[in-house]
Amino acid sequence: MYKEKTICVVVPAYNEEKLIGKVIETMPEFVDKIVVVDDKSKDNTAKVVSSYIKKLGDKLLLIRHKKNQGVGGAIVTGYKWARDNKMDISVVMAGDGQMNPVDLPHLLDPVVSDEADYVKGNRLFTDYAWKHIPKYRYIGNSFLSLFTKIASGYWHVADSQTGYTAISLKVLQTLDLHKIYKRFGMPNDMLVRLNVYNFRVKDIPVTPVYNIGEKSGIKVRKVIFTISFLLLRRFFWRMKEKYIIRDFHPLVFFYGLAIALLILSLPLFVRILYMWIVVGTIPKVNALALMFTLIAGLQSLFFAMWFDMECNKDLK
Repeated sequence: MYKEKTICVVVPAYNEEKLIGKVIETMPEFVDKIVVVDDKSKDNTAKVVSSYIKKLGDKLLLIRHKKNQGVGGAIVTGYKWARDNKMDISVVMAGDGQMNPVDLPHLLDPVVSDEADYVKGNRLFTDYAWKHIPKYRYIGNSFLSLFTKIASGYWHVADSQTGYTAISLKVLQTLDLHKIYKRFGMPNDMLVRLNVYNFRVKDIPVTPVYNIGEKSGIKVRKVIFTISFLLLRRFFWRMKEKYIIRDFHPLVFFYGLAIALLILSLPLFVRILYMWIVVGTIPKVNALALMFTLIAGLQSLFFAMWFDMECNKDLK
């Protein structure tokens, strides 16, 4: 136990036979249960974990998926076990050794003291993050973090793609775990769902761990487009659920007006471009209309974002 709270660590694992042993061996003593979810690995991940079960006994549990569900699906499986067994706090640590166990108490403390319901690591806060994190992942992460701020309403969080998190039992009992996105966009989807229920989220600086033999299965270009589209859908879902169904707020009008005006700006811009290239002149009325739609649209968008920030300022 950790400060009188039972701790469960969920370890999603896919083809991690080389590093899963290190993750288990370096797990802090205060962890009550280690739940390794083998997401139908093609290597000997399950055999390696089974060998550790003989040493650790009931402290270590292996759950094997019959079908690959993705990292999000593996995490949800672990969450369900923790929820059903009423573990006070559940932590996610990857099976590739990229989560430093030294940082674990820092993630647990805000949940233990009831300062937060969900705590996530932030690798971008550290001074040497730019040097240690591969540049393409750092830049891609930064863009997705910006989109996630807008979609989720948690404007104070960054490093949206980190999987190093701690979550309270109350949250697991509240969320519909079956509906959580099961692929690489799971952390982003999680933040959106947490915001709808007004759960408090806190960022904690953690040490980035790379080049220890891990192999990333993430194709950055594909993931950025996939997660961006997911965030777009989740943004509209959050607007509906939080600001229309659960408690109406006029910011939906500002977002709606902004979207309409900015979309209207596109054909106006295309017409100006066409007239300039083909005729050699720009119609004054067309130019004024474009200026109006752009300025009014951007102003409405910024007002909507400001309203959203104000509504969620206490969720940190």
